Amino acid sequence: MAVGTAGSTEKIGFSPWWRFLGSLAERLRARVTGFLNKLKKIANDDPRRISHSCKVGLALTLVSIFYYVTPLFDGFGVSAIWAVLTVVVVMEFTVGLSSFMVTLIGATLSKGLNRAFATLLAGFLAVGAHQIAILFGEKGEPILLGLFVFLLAASATFSRFIPEIKARYDYGVTIFILTFSLVALSSYRAEELIQLAHQRLSTIVIGVVTCLFTTIVVIPVWAGEDLHKLAAGNLDKLASFLEGLGSEYLGEKMGSESLEGKSFLQVHKSVLNSKPTEDSLDRGCVLLLIHLMFTYMQCNFARWEPGHGPFRFRHPWKQYLKIGSSSRRCASYMEALTTYITTTPKTESNKEPELRLKIRTACLEMSSESAKALRELSSAIRTMTAPTSFKSHVAAAVAASGELGAALLKDADLADVLHVATIATLLTELVLRTQEIACSVEELARLARFKSLEPVPKATVKPVVDGESPPHVAIDVRE
Repeated sequence: MAVGTAGSTEKIGFSPWWRFLGSLAERLRARVTGFLNKLKKIANDDPRRISHSCKVGLALTLVSIFYYVTPLFDGFGVSAIWAVLTVVVVMEFTVGLSSFMVTLIGATLSKGLNRAFATLLAGFLAVGAHQIAILFGEKGEPILLGLFVFLLAASATFSRFIPEIKARYDYGVTIFILTFSLVALSSYRAEELIQLAHQRLSTIVIGVVTCLFTTIVVIPVWAGEDLHKLAAGNLDKLASFLEGLGSEYLGEKMGSESLEGKSFLQVHKSVLNSKPTEDSLDRGCVLLLIHLMFTYMQCNFARWEPGHGPFRFRHPWKQYLKIGSSSRRCASYMEALTTYITTTPKTESNKEPELRLKIRTACLEMSSESAKALRELSSAIRTMTAPTSFKSHVAAAVAASGELGAALLKDADLADVLHVATIATLLTELVLRTQEIACSVEELARLARFKSLEPVPKATVKPVVDGESPPHVAIDVRE
């Protein structure tokens, strides 16, 4: 029994440890599996993240050659580290609204050229400041160098408050201040200032060229192309809302069905970049500001890009900001309409059936024609063809809005149709916003020289039967 007791004691003593180690191993395996699944999801959401990582690694590998190859290292010395730092800083990480990072060519080109020219200018000025300062002797040199650093740093910092410089050259001004200060201060102790400035500038140019090579040659990602697709996609989302409103709410069973879970009531929110209704107003406003900032950044980066694909040099990228602004205004009215029809109870009676029918028909016409116009405009942007048929849809929506206004003015007592009248008023605003978007897209088509489609001839076929000739068919073709 002693042995048995001892064996039982041994089993009882070691069993909890084995269970603990098994549980620990299981938790570790679950953590590793979860992490790997997360990485897979991130890569599947946007494969460009993989290419971005590879491009950064490739660029750093290329510039590290200046350290590994002895003749190159002897020529540049420790200044070769500036090429590595340039790649790390210039390979722009552009954070999108869905928290993805890609290497945009416009962003890399913007920061690369800013860094190169700012370094060149600051280097020349710092060398000139050094040459002037040494004329004042050993005691006057540090005082004059300090004065130069103060004046140029203060002036350059103040220039960052100028909107035009802030928008396109803010990074370059920062590099200018940094480079001038470093070179000017180094000149007081360095013996070969010209060689130091030459090495630093050369390695920075090498880093910039390496970045541009990898971003343009290896799976390029164009900011302008993303901005172009975003503008067209937003118009499609606005059209989807209006189509859903017409088919699922303004139909025969207007207001009788529950709107809970209807997808068309959420599709426009991505244009505003606000979350569904459970998010707070403050969070929605913050996300809207982020969306505006992101669109502005994309436009700014696109302006730095060279001509590529269907986008010629000096493509009117600023016009996309106007289209985006008009789209967000339209989406804000859709948000107001969504809030009204989902939160306001339907209280009117069954009086005025003819007026209610007129309002519902006009609303259905406005939503349908506006949706068709937005679809046409979205297609025009995607295919870069001049829009044509949208004008008839906009005109029909405006006409329906005018007829609705005349019908409402005839009836002084609108209390019995207050619910549908409010919806009609908001839809009238959506028609106006659609007109505004149409004008912006037309202007883009004119500035970007969208190709014009040749008119398709219309043909009519009529059977002809007379006594003089056998029965035949007459085809009338008109432009």
